[in-house]
Amino acid sequence: MTAAPSVAESVGASVFDCVGNTPVVALRRLFPDPDVEVIAKLELMNPGGSMKDRTARFIVESGLRDGSLAPGSHLVESSSGNFGIALAMAARVHGLRFTCVVDPKTTSANLAILRSLGVEVEQVTEVDEAGGYLLTRIRRVQELLAGIPGAIWVNQYANDRNWQAYYHGTGAELATQLVRPPSYLFAAVSTTGSILGCSRRLRERFPGLRVVAVDAAGSVIFGGTPGRREIPGIGSSRVPELCRPEEVDEVVRVDDVDAALGCRELLAKEGIFAGGSTGSVVAAIGRVLPRLPRPCRLVAIFPDRGDRYLDLVYDDDWLAAARARRADTGGEPRA
Repeated sequence: MTAAPSVAESVGASVFDCVGNTPVVALRRLFPDPDVEVIAKLELMNPGGSMKDRTARFIVESGLRDGSLAPGSHLVESSSGNFGIALAMAARVHGLRFTCVVDPKTTSANLAILRSLGVEVEQVTEVDEAGGYLLTRIRRVQELLAGIPGAIWVNQYANDRNWQAYYHGTGAELATQLVRPPSYLFAAVSTTGSILGCSRRLRERFPGLRVVAVDAAGSVIFGGTPGRREIPGIGSSRVPELCRPEEVDEVVRVDDVDAALGCRELLAKEGIFAGGSTGSVVAAIGRVLPRLPRPCRLVAIFPDRGDRYLDLVYDDDWLAAARARRADTGGEPRA
């Protein structure tokens, strides 16, 4: 008789058991200054391609456990792509229906993935009063809730389980992975759930940590005038209910051009194929780094991978058009 193995197999029950435990990597080629250490948490390595897998898993599975989400429920959410894809995966795994409200800036790749996952896609086309589509998307969500019996709005903008997903997930992992304290945390913002969850957990371990929010130029999350933005997944045309500006030490706004250049430089020097939000974080670090005291240690959250941005930040014609728009609005041309 063959003896039973002494070590249990590590086999997940679903793809959501593969979410998390993402690696951290030092970016020594991109930031070679010996008195600077920049470490990236590669959330882009989650199975759905972004950190939003954590939010979707935490919200859906917590809701099913406590009964606030019934089996077979119909979820409705506004999403520019990554969270929609993560929710679609959760709906497939847990037998839920899902309607995702998107807009014309949602990439063709994201739309194709959503439809392949069986999502009911609703696309708004009317620009809202802030010059974007978010307010229009939310109005469509409200119409769907009124017309679908028992439908549930996930509401990533106000749902406390959003930031809790990162407090117990990304933030907790970093608190274990990092032994020496980082001086700064750089993270992109849209709902602000990830930056709040990560910073709240990390500050318990490293109380001297300073938190830098990377926002899109034209976003109003931390004030300012709304403006045109082409890269989905970063920034917002409204202030999320979760937002707590007092927990952020500095805000760096990055436009579409610099986000694209950040993506390309990261790929060229580190071989990391990342999306627009990640490129914005790279650009923000490059801008802030010259004025930081030495020595310093930075940790950055890289939220998304690049395959869904091939027709945006990695497309030369798109980048040329973005440069032209910046020049037309008086922005500084950059190499």
